Amino acid sequence: MFLLKTNHFNKINIIKGFITALMLSAFIYFSHFSFEIKIINSIFGVFGIYLLLSIPKKSLFFAGFFTGIFWCNWMAISLQYYDLTYIFPIVLLGIGIVFGIIFHLFALIDNLIFRSFAIFIFTFISPFGFNWLKLELLFIDSYFSTSKLAFALIIISLVLFIYLKKFRFIALFIMIFALDFSKNINLAEPNINISMPQMMVNQDLKWQKEYVNDLIENNFAKIEEAIEQKKDLVVLPETAFSFVLNKKPEILNRLLEYSYNIDIIVGSLYLENREIFNASYHFFEGNYEVAKKVVLVPFGEEIPLPKFLVDLINNIFYNGASDYSKASTATDFLIKGEKFRNAICYEATTDKIFENLNETKYMMVISNNAWFIPSIEPTLQHLLLKYYSKKYGVMIFHTVNGSPNRVYKP
Repeated sequence: MFLLKTNHFNKINIIKGFITALMLSAFIYFSHFSFEIKIINSIFGVFGIYLLLSIPKKSLFFAGFFTGIFWCNWMAISLQYYDLTYIFPIVLLGIGIVFGIIFHLFALIDNLIFRSFAIFIFTFISPFGFNWLKLELLFIDSYFSTSKLAFALIIISLVLFIYLKKFRFIALFIMIFALDFSKNINLAEPNINISMPQMMVNQDLKWQKEYVNDLIENNFAKIEEAIEQKKDLVVLPETAFSFVLNKKPEILNRLLEYSYNIDIIVGSLYLENREIFNASYHFFEGNYEVAKKVVLVPFGEEIPLPKFLVDLINNIFYNGASDYSKASTATDFLIKGEKFRNAICYEATTDKIFENLNETKYMMVISNNAWFIPSIEPTLQHLLLKYYSKKYGVMIFHTVNGSPNRVYKP
């Protein structure tokens, strides 16, 4: 009888955690399937935070476990390109356990005040440098603001709602002050005619020698098309040239020649002092400059662990390859008199790349999402770029391989 009761309560804890995770994740899947209704996202978001505050401590691990998998399952998709599909379940399990432990720590001291404070503090924390599980993002397509203050007000309102026995619904009026009363910034588009060719190149083709020349010529065809259309700038995605471009003089010289007719931004690798960088190249008037990536993808471009573990993982899974190197500061490109902050994929969804913007109001982002197709990764990236565009008042031009190009207006 005792075992039956134990199993029963375990099932209840799992179910409560699972429902909480559904509420915390639904907005991503709604957006993925183009079902963006503000009132529904508002209700689901608030109810998700309410459950996070009120479910039993034993349910929190399962809430984190399923939330981590719902938000980050796409991480395992890229393993197919390293012939590591056999560890797919292990990666998913690891993701779930990490976030399960983090959510369980919300109730390290098992009272509501500590839990509410811990949940709010989590919005400032990036486990292993990864910040895509951002709880305030729940409200990006809702009637609520995505600011830290608004998130704090929602938590305070729900804490009072749980505590108060009488007139508890009065506490919900605090949420009025968490509503998004801000107006869109009237930021004019740059006075530049920009070409952002839509690329849909499968990741496995990029590494097959027989396709390399075809992909190179396809890139040049996009540049020629932009020139014919009298564009001022053409932007090709991250690693559109999937090799070390500054060690390919024949390709470099062709791009320099085209740059007399049009500015070109293109993603490729860059070699300097025996270090490899993921980079953006800007070609203009027979010259070029390089913006090296500042923030690397955790467990993708760098492994945020002690060096002995980094070397072990690289030797076992990546044939001894080294992590990419990174720049210390962001780069701004001056294009036809307009300044653009450069960003490559993941770093565009971090606060660091927005530091020291000064008067820069535009950002040029290049990505390669072919690593994660099919998955919700492009959707989550889209929601994060919308969030950061609004947060910093920056217009973001996003050219991407594998998912739709977009322009984000604050």
